[in-house]
Amino acid sequence: VQLQASGGGLVQAGGSLRVSCAVSGRTFSSYYMGWFRQAPGKEREFVAAINWSGGSTYYADSVKGRFTISRDNAKNTVFLQMNSLKPEDTAVYYCAASGVAYMGATQSTYAASYAYWGQGTLVTVSS
Repeated sequence: VQLQASGGGLVQAGGSLRVSCAVSGRTFSSYYMGWFRQAPGKEREFVAAINWSGGSTYYADSVKGRFTISRDNAKNTVFLQMNSLKPEDTAVYYCAASGVAYMGATQSTYAASYAYWGQGTLVTVSS
């Protein structure tokens, strides 16, 4: 399984950006997917997660109401739409895939719950 994140860039505070993650593998539709981020000098943190069908989504409190995770199983792609961006959202954003289709909300926030990781895409929000 390989994950390729894209769509990062430089955006002004208050702006929007959508990052994507293309996943190789015929069983993408059975993967629980997540987005994490890591800011300079900080630990990697959970951002959002989505179950195999897209029917269940979970968000970190810091992004709730501003970010939306979605997936297109026909295109083996997961998206993270980021609106009302803030300078503190600046980070490398990583997509991750689990080897399971179902996961509890708490478990979905743990990096250790995901077996496969992309290389990350940098999002920089200027003030």
